Amino acid sequence: MGIRPKKGIKKMKLTLGEIAQALHTKITNPKWEKIVITAAEFDSRKIESGGLFVPLKGARDGHDFLAAAKTNGAAATLWSRPEAPALPYLQVADPLAAFQKLAKYYLQKIQPTVIAITGSNGKTTTKDLSAAVLGSRFKTWKTQGNYNNNVGMPYTILHAPEDTEKLVLEMGMDHFGEIDFLSRLAAPDISAITLIGESHLEFFGERRGIAQAKMEIVNGLKEDGLLIVPGDEPLLTELLRPVTQEVVKFGMGDEMLHARVVEKEKDGIRFTLNFLPGEFWIPIPGEYNVKNALIAAFIGKRSGVPAEKIRQALQNPPLTADRTEWLHRGGIDILSDVYNANPTAMKLVLDNFQTLETKGKRVAVLGDMLELGSQGGALHQEIAEHLAPDKINEVFLYGTLMAELAAALKTRYPAGKVHYFSTNDQAALIKSVEKALAPGDMVVVKASHGMHLENVIAALTQAAPLG
Repeated sequence: MGIRPKKGIKKMKLTLGEIAQALHTKITNPKWEKIVITAAEFDSRKIESGGLFVPLKGARDGHDFLAAAKTNGAAATLWSRPEAPALPYLQVADPLAAFQKLAKYYLQKIQPTVIAITGSNGKTTTKDLSAAVLGSRFKTWKTQGNYNNNVGMPYTILHAPEDTEKLVLEMGMDHFGEIDFLSRLAAPDISAITLIGESHLEFFGERRGIAQAKMEIVNGLKEDGLLIVPGDEPLLTELLRPVTQEVVKFGMGDEMLHARVVEKEKDGIRFTLNFLPGEFWIPIPGEYNVKNALIAAFIGKRSGVPAEKIRQALQNPPLTADRTEWLHRGGIDILSDVYNANPTAMKLVLDNFQTLETKGKRVAVLGDMLELGSQGGALHQEIAEHLAPDKINEVFLYGTLMAELAAALKTRYPAGKVHYFSTNDQAALIKSVEKALAPGDMVVVKASHGMHLENVIAALTQAAPLG
């Protein structure tokens, strides 16, 4: 996925000489000093005129794609092989480390206010809402898609327009030390943790480990920075003691930043905030998303965005696809949430889904939640407590781990209302779901991205009517 700034936007503009200085390397040909670089790309197919090609090592070594990058307009490249390439270049020991170092230099040069957001659930929605709120008053750039790791975040930074005032960065992780690295690179002015959940338990063992890893976001936070955290999370209490920066807690208690739900709707939710006047509405269902909106609204308030602009921005934010997204076809309402899943998020989505009004039946299509380690089976069984036949009338389960949930639902559901499919049977799953749905029905589809239930969404939203 490439990032394409809108026409007229002020792209990055660095000379190759300036980049060489930032990376503490030398230019072998003085004529290259004034070459202007306007973007950095590691995918040779995305390179355009003025681009710097960064050959990273993945399944293939990016150095092997120099010819394609040159053909597509690359002006120069970072290079770690001994033989000189047929393109202006800067010799570096490690292209990825140089890429990251260049991002840090560019960030220090353009000096936007940096907002860093992490969390087991809701970080992408919070990032989108925060960027919408800040964008109502400031020139704002945000993480695109899932570019939230040690490659994606530098990429996001190097694609930020040079006149960016507010930069909203999503920080993801599945191992200790990852957020520490990202936080130190970005040096945020504001950091926010949305939720401590149960994602990536395979690598952290327990929620306490997840809390410790999320708190790494403080490690690069400026001394006069602000940390926003859930106040109802006991695992953070001890971890917050050594924090010297300002800490603001949010939740549903009166003693902290809080929201009050006014009305739940299928396509959104209405609420009030104790730090801003009037009512607010977001086009995303689920009470858990109110907390995400609360974080965004408070970041806006602290940044000087007027309450009315915050209200308007939250009503129509540009949201990343496949995260709690309503789609419609043939009289059927489809709640797509197939980008990621962990037990906390799965429970929240199902609890909200079963409260929504529908003319027909409610149907759930659920796939495996991955990276849960040895606790995976038990955590899938726990989802049974959030499924009841009088609220969610029919259930379709897909994947190896979902066999555990299927077994747990045997005594809760009537015969023929729980359908299980192995990972080899996605085509049969799709066919069975299509057959079960009728106009007036409502269906939620949720799984980890690796289960590829976006294929189910694609089938359900085809132009042809269901029949």
